Amino acid sequence: MIPKFPEENLEQLAIHYKAILGNLGEDPEREGLLKTPMRVAKAMDFLTHGYRQDPKAILESALFHEDYKQIVVVKDIEIYSMCEHHLLPFFGKAHIGYIPNGTIVGLSKIPRVVECFARRLQLQERLTTQIKNCLQEVLNPLGVGVVIEAQHLCMSMRGIQKQNSVTTTSEFTGAFLKNENTRQEFMHLIGADLH
Repeated sequence: MIPKFPEENLEQLAIHYKAILGNLGEDPEREGLLKTPMRVAKAMDFLTHGYRQDPKAILESALFHEDYKQIVVVKDIEIYSMCEHHLLPFFGKAHIGYIPNGTIVGLSKIPRVVECFARRLQLQERLTTQIKNCLQEVLNPLGVGVVIEAQHLCMSMRGIQKQNSVTTTSEFTGAFLKNENTRQEFMHLIGADLH
């Protein structure tokens, strides 16, 4: 269940969005815009619900003891986030791998952690690091690998206006950082079309 803002927060946001519409030169009282301030407030509530979630608790809710020491990969996890510099979306995919050290996590929890961090005002670089740190801290695996590929609307809609550019960030710990073969195996797995 997605945690929601208190009603008074939504009302305050709607007041501010109504003022923004007026400052843009629009008439916030015209028919098409009457409900827009509250719609935008509710949209921001959803787009930033990660602030009201605990990513560590998400992982801790489904930990299991298992003697498995090979790479576990969850790839092509859809990401939708908001750039903190322009409040414009960036979107793409995250690829996560870890090598268990006696503990595995329920597979659905990894995309939930990604979603938790993505649904905040973000930088792609920080998002990559936060996911890596959370998995490393809670699972204490032999290594973590995180690769994120994303398109940023702040680059394609404004500024440089390059529509097809993709930004890739990566973070590694443990075996992924120290062992070139392990890192290459992970990169092969996230790039391979195995299904």
